Amino acid sequence: MREPIASSRVVIIGGGVVGCAIFRRLAIAGLQPILVEAAADILDGASKGNSALLHTGFDAPENSIELACVQAGYREYMAIKHKLNLPLVESGALVVAWDEEQFAKLPAIVERAHRNGVTDVMQIERDELRKREPFLSDRALGAVLIPGEHIIDPWSAPLAYAHQGLAHGGRILRRCRVTGGELDGQRWMLQTTLGDIAADVVINAAGNYGDLVEAINRESPFTITPRKGQFVVFDKPASKLLHAIILPVPTERSKGIVACRTAFGNLLVGPTAEDQQDRSRAEVDQATLERLIAKGIEMIPGLADHSVNAIYAGLRPATQFKDYQIAVDRQRRWVTVGGIRSTGLTAALGIAQMVGRDFAEAFDGVRDEEPIWTPVPNLAEDRARPYLTEAGGDVVCHCELVTRSEIEAALAGPLPAGDLGGLKRRTRCMMGRCQGFYCSAQVFALAEGRLAS
Repeated sequence: MREPIASSRVVIIGGGVVGCAIFRRLAIAGLQPILVEAAADILDGASKGNSALLHTGFDAPENSIELACVQAGYREYMAIKHKLNLPLVESGALVVAWDEEQFAKLPAIVERAHRNGVTDVMQIERDELRKREPFLSDRALGAVLIPGEHIIDPWSAPLAYAHQGLAHGGRILRRCRVTGGELDGQRWMLQTTLGDIAADVVINAAGNYGDLVEAINRESPFTITPRKGQFVVFDKPASKLLHAIILPVPTERSKGIVACRTAFGNLLVGPTAEDQQDRSRAEVDQATLERLIAKGIEMIPGLADHSVNAIYAGLRPATQFKDYQIAVDRQRRWVTVGGIRSTGLTAALGIAQMVGRDFAEAFDGVRDEEPIWTPVPNLAEDRARPYLTEAGGDVVCHCELVTRSEIEAALAGPLPAGDLGGLKRRTRCMMGRCQGFYCSAQVFALAEGRLAS
């Protein structure tokens, strides 16, 4: 048998937000976990394209794993955000009824929210809605107000979780795709593209590849059918047209099309919900984007006077089940964390709490250490950014006002950007109106020899 390249009590497969949160939790518990990610950087899969909302769980399935994890994750995010320098744009949300059929469903939404423990949710009438959101279409008949739903940054939180895990002795291996594995008594030997890795326990948090990874241990009880969500991002002046997150009356299939500001100062409309077979590519198409723009203008007529800044698509790891698929196989020393859909950004910390408790009960040897706090740079527009200070240095990306020092910092440290996508997610460079047309040469010069091709 070949000597393993690495060994740990626990190996986590998948470097999305859920994997990073579990990595953080188990590292703080003294387990020195190893996180393996197939891509050149973390957050390269489902976690890179989402609407970046902090959910209360007001509309989650009652008594579900998802509800418990969303609400636990919400509480922990609120408790640690200052110590990790994570943003929170306190916007609230409104589930808006656009016709009489939807209006008739609003009382049931309030009732479900109250049963889910979100007791500050209330129905408001058209006049109150108009006072709160004067730029909404006159078609809006009323709404449900959810004061606790907020806007966050989709990338800083998982990066902070990863950094905190590293500070507590964890290890992250990138460009490390798991290809197979065998359980020999009490120990797993995982085959990867970097070599064999030994682990007492394996945690499958592989996102859109979750069922394929699950097959290493057993026939997967769930099937991932990636659900594509396309988004359009309007230019920054459009953000003045909204305060709250505008949610639709949900359907059985999807939460529907959302309109909201972003932490970066734009206005976002999306996502769609389109099942596909491809697990890695989330392509955008012109016809769908035009429909999204039209939908945005239908909700907020003033958007007709604003241009689209960017377009993107993400893939959510949907399964045939409505709830998350989380299970512990004590005998096989395997933990399954699958089917984590659009609420995963909020739920990640709660999922990590659940996995930590399950791990302690099933496998013992867990201790909580005093947390080492690893704040990350601020990317959000609601607080001062480096370009406003002399310490920031020269501005390289003028659309997003990203400085040379921010780019250099993202290319260094314990978890430097592994590819261009990772650099963008750490700094916002090349993500503005010109999409890198003016700054790409300077960015590439700063990153020369330091990123994957």
